Amino acid sequence: MGWWEIDADTLARSRFVVSPLDETLACLKMLHFGVAGHPGERAWLDTHRPAHLRRVAADPVAALLVASGLGREWNADFLTPAPTEGHSFEEGLARVRATRPEEARADLAVSLGGTLPAVLDRDDLPERAAALLSDVWTDAVRPDWERRRRILEADVVARIARVSRGGWAAVLDTLRPGTRWLGGSRLQINLNPYPPRDLSGAELVLVPITAQRHGWVAWEEPEQYAVVYPCTGALVDGGARRVPAALGALLGPARAGVLTLLGTPMSTSQLVGVTGQGLGSVGRHLRVLLDARLVERRRAGRSVLYSRTAAGEVLVEAGRGRGPG
Repeated sequence: MGWWEIDADTLARSRFVVSPLDETLACLKMLHFGVAGHPGERAWLDTHRPAHLRRVAADPVAALLVASGLGREWNADFLTPAPTEGHSFEEGLARVRATRPEEARADLAVSLGGTLPAVLDRDDLPERAAALLSDVWTDAVRPDWERRRRILEADVVARIARVSRGGWAAVLDTLRPGTRWLGGSRLQINLNPYPPRDLSGAELVLVPITAQRHGWVAWEEPEQYAVVYPCTGALVDGGARRVPAALGALLGPARAGVLTLLGTPMSTSQLVGVTGQGLGSVGRHLRVLLDARLVERRRAGRSVLYSRTAAGEVLVEAGRGRGPG
């Protein structure tokens, strides 16, 4: 298995970063493979994949670049620069564009797992990759970026709250399939037989994405390493947050939406991020739900988390037309 050695200082300095470039690459992967994780993603694919397929069909070099660079086992490294906190999509894209041509070709050969096709033996691969990512961002990600960003930030809040409850091991164990804290300063990053890496003195960032089920790892030795992981399912799946019509009629759509979300404990900040409602509105809804004993609250470190009570569960399930347990 592949694992990283992470000392206490590196772990203490690690942090979460929201990256529009990584979100765009995750969306490109979904467009390429055509696999959706839930109905919301299927609707997004149905809307955007036909245009993507037409784009790559009209450009055989771009089609082969995508097929070679987005391997099922490994992504071409130049497509996945370790993100920097606060960087815009354009700043991240500039790093892809600045890749040396020979480096891009070598990375593609690794992700392909064999000899690079002759059609990709060219110097404009970084520019072509940047142009393709820019198209995906412009057409399929940026129009929805504010909602995506709120979901990503809400996931970060949930992970930080989990650190306060169970420590870093509790968070690292659940980031992505194959990732597990082994103890003894070792983080398993996948099940592949790669040699271990020592991250002493490096920066470790954890990067949520909404559009891919497995995520990936990236690094720029020896300074920076990243684990890109899929958001918590409850925050990604629009279907899981759908408000039953009967419940909306009883409580009002916005308040019913808050109650529906609280099948998983969430903070006020998370609820603001996921719902897009203002802090004052969310606070009022929570007060009413608390007074009605449909939700309860408890402190987790510096966060206060809200969740449905048994009465709240019964009400949500009844609204969905299902009986309790």
